[in-house]
Amino acid sequence: MDSPLPTPPPKSPIPEVSIPQVSIPQVSIIVPARNEEASLGDCLESLTAQTGVPFEIIVVDDASTDRTREIAQSFAGVRVVPARPLHEDGAGKTWTGKNNAVIAGAKEAIAQWLLFTDADTVHLPGSLERALTEAKKERADLLSYSPEQVVVTFAERAVMPVIFAELAARYPPRKVRDQNSGTVAANGQYILVRRAAYDAVGGHAAVATEILEDVALAQLFRTAGQRVYFRYGADAVRTRMYRNWAQLREGWTKNLALLFPHPGRLALQSVFLWFVAWFTIDIAASGALSHHFLWIAAAALWLLLYRRIRAAHFTTVNNLLAIAVGLPMFAYLLLRSKKAHAIGQVSWKGRAYSVGAPSGSASAVMQATKPIPRIENHGLRAKSQELGAKS
Repeated sequence: MDSPLPTPPPKSPIPEVSIPQVSIPQVSIIVPARNEEASLGDCLESLTAQTGVPFEIIVVDDASTDRTREIAQSFAGVRVVPARPLHEDGAGKTWTGKNNAVIAGAKEAIAQWLLFTDADTVHLPGSLERALTEAKKERADLLSYSPEQVVVTFAERAVMPVIFAELAARYPPRKVRDQNSGTVAANGQYILVRRAAYDAVGGHAAVATEILEDVALAQLFRTAGQRVYFRYGADAVRTRMYRNWAQLREGWTKNLALLFPHPGRLALQSVFLWFVAWFTIDIAASGALSHHFLWIAAAALWLLLYRRIRAAHFTTVNNLLAIAVGLPMFAYLLLRSKKAHAIGQVSWKGRAYSVGAPSGSASAVMQATKPIPRIENHGLRAKSQELGAKS
């Protein structure tokens, strides 16, 4: 008889191999940075700490000569890409530095939503998730926040409340949110866009030669029938735009004549209001001492001016400082900006731009020309994995 075959040994279980799940980002955060060593670290620390929504961060190093690139590379998961050299469009105009940088970042982005934010911003915990939720709730193709403005130096505290009060009067967020109004605006420090809508209007490439690219981009969206949503966003983001008088003067000289259609007239108005403020204080004080009823009328006029300044969301002390000395400083910056645009040249971040005279709209024609000495900021790597096709 044949002997029975031996029983085969039991098979060892095949170990399961865990395949890591790659999360496709819902938001691509694009940060253009040119010599931002003073602020980029705080910005990226706040961005990398966001939760509730998958995202990627792309820092575009715009030919920085300080530690900007090194700081960006020190944050795990942050992808650092270079901005290509400035180049001309088909009409012979050269792209502005910021537009050139954000276009480079958008080309690398893979998410369905793009957040363009400046290197001098700090983002509150959970603000990215809340902004995305708000954009979807409001059916916004472009959502923009005006950040809380941090002011430190005397010049910042005196001038910034006046400027942002006038911006609030010129571009009331309530009117901007009204899609049927003729008022449209955005703040380039925080712009969240739906990628499909952004590509449909041509993105920043369509406004690549614009100095006031944020307002021009919002106008593109509005003209194309896309929904623009804009509000004060202190609950989401804050920023310190300028760290000294030289930066503040250069930055607002570049922008004010584009933001306000009649800068000379507004300068005269600001000086007049300044005289009225001091005159009414004197009348109110004298009237109060003599128990004359005129002090009530004078105090009422002064309070109306204070109410106008208060719309900019600064502290009481800063509002008072703005009324006391900020109004004539604002007038000076307006006239300086008007003169610069009349001459045809403004500068920013070590670059000079030739500009056309402002026409009363947000946009102006410009092209970059010779470099100028840059104003540096003083004070303050792991490469992310490439993910397939666009979602």
